[in-house]
Amino acid sequence: MDPVVHFEMPYDDGGRMAAFYKSVFGWQMERMGEKMGNYIIATTAPRGPDRWPKKPDWPAQYPAVVIAVKNLRQSMEKVGASGGRVLGEPMDIPGVGAYVSFMDSEGNRVSMLQPLPMPAKAAAKPTARPAKKKKAKKAKKAKKAGKAKKL
Repeated sequence: MDPVVHFEMPYDDGGRMAAFYKSVFGWQMERMGEKMGNYIIATTAPRGPDRWPKKPDWPAQYPAVVIAVKNLRQSMEKVGASGGRVLGEPMDIPGVGAYVSFMDSEGNRVSMLQPLPMPAKAAAKPTARPAKKKKAKKAKKAKKAGKAKKL
């Protein structure tokens, strides 16, 4: 099952929109800047949804659900095969992944995101050997040397 990863709320005035949701719901709002498409991230839980500014020349600017998928191209094919319609070509969102919107079978605008892979965790450093192993190794060495002693 593919999970919903965030939703988008179009806006005319980002400051006004951010103030509204902060005031009404207590969401923490973070402006991402022009480089990131003027998204405003709303944290509603440990990691929250994004907001998308309205664009005068963009169609179908309504609240949208964004679904994380493993393979965006395969999911796009499934949309068409199931009676939906993909809206344009995928776009890369820097540091996030590949994104595309579609109309579902009922005419609702929904989006998909193929997230970039998560960075691998640094390899764990080996810890010191437990004391028992060290004592056993010392005892074995001492026995070999003819100096067996009780540990």
